[in-house]
Amino acid sequence: MTSNRRNLIILFLTMVVIMLGFGIIIPILPFYVEAMGASGRDLGLLMAIFALMQLIFAPMWGGLSDRIGRKPVLLIGIVGNALSQLLMGLATQLWMLFAARALAGILSSATLPTAMAYIGDSTSAERRSGGMGVIGAAMGVGMVLGPGLGGWLAAENLSWPFFLAAALSVVVLVFVHLILPESLPPERRTTRRQTFNGPDLGGMWRALTGPLGYLMFLSFLLSFGLTNFEGIFGLYALERFGYGPQQVGSILTIIGLTSAVTQAALTGPLSRRWGESRVIQGALLVSAVGFVLMLSANSFATLLLTTSFFIIGNALLRPVAAALISRRSSEQEQGMALGMHNSFMSLGRIVGPVWAGFAFDYWLSLPYLSGALIMTIGLLTTFVWLTHHPPAETAVAALSE
Repeated sequence: MTSNRRNLIILFLTMVVIMLGFGIIIPILPFYVEAMGASGRDLGLLMAIFALMQLIFAPMWGGLSDRIGRKPVLLIGIVGNALSQLLMGLATQLWMLFAARALAGILSSATLPTAMAYIGDSTSAERRSGGMGVIGAAMGVGMVLGPGLGGWLAAENLSWPFFLAAALSVVVLVFVHLILPESLPPERRTTRRQTFNGPDLGGMWRALTGPLGYLMFLSFLLSFGLTNFEGIFGLYALERFGYGPQQVGSILTIIGLTSAVTQAALTGPLSRRWGESRVIQGALLVSAVGFVLMLSANSFATLLLTTSFFIIGNALLRPVAAALISRRSSEQEQGMALGMHNSFMSLGRIVGPVWAGFAFDYWLSLPYLSGALIMTIGLLTTFVWLTHHPPAETAVAALSE
């Protein structure tokens, strides 16, 4: 086994465990908060607090990994995930859930941009989409295992899934510490020191108005679409079909597998065959149609098929957007650029579940109808952006000003 392959496997396992912790929450949380007397609005806010902390802290971690290396920052993220999962399992009141999710957002937000920057350090431009696809596949596998394990273990005790996620985090912590080498040698690191000033709103605005602006908007869009779906899906399934955690977990497990297979098997080949721009356009179209089809489902089988259709489109969007951002950034700025990418994804994860919660209270179909509209807007803006931004452009200046 080559060293690059070994390192990719370790990163794969790390992101599986991180996303496992997120995945186990989705089928459990509606029933977890219900037992504490919380509402649907509280559910949306609880999911959003995690993303809010990511929005605040992810750029710091991305920039820090450019300065001190990828491995130390990755270790911090794994430790944070272990602690937050342990606290989640021990929670007995709603405020404790909020505290645990906030801690997870602060520390575990170090993992994704750092893992993507690691891929950017160690792969060629031609193979980068495939490498990002492996990270995306790991996230998909975590989403496969998480809901299934969560639904199954929650039947015995709602806390058990979180304790399992904490234990697995400790295992990958040991692997990363002992085996994974540093991918960013000292001579390639930036010497610019960073001060923590909260969310880099100025940097986000410069990124949004610079050459990578559309890709940052796309990062928000794909994240909004996914969390708009996930944030309210448990309540939607409960209200419309009378499903419980195990049924919701089963559906999310199967569509998570669909996502993982799509990213691992299709992202690289489709990008090389058709180009990343065409893949983005097709994925946006599939996502929009998928949202509409979900509302026509009238059984477990049709709900599973229609949600899988949406997930295929969304699964293609994530690694392709990350690959484009990495391709258009210099080696010294990849961590910062991907940190900004993660910030816009976090913004989508804030707005998505909060919007879904309020929209669901108004009309249970509104979250998915509005999701279709947003994806359609994204498809139309894609044509405009591609006309004015040829592939050779980079965003280094826009991100560094």
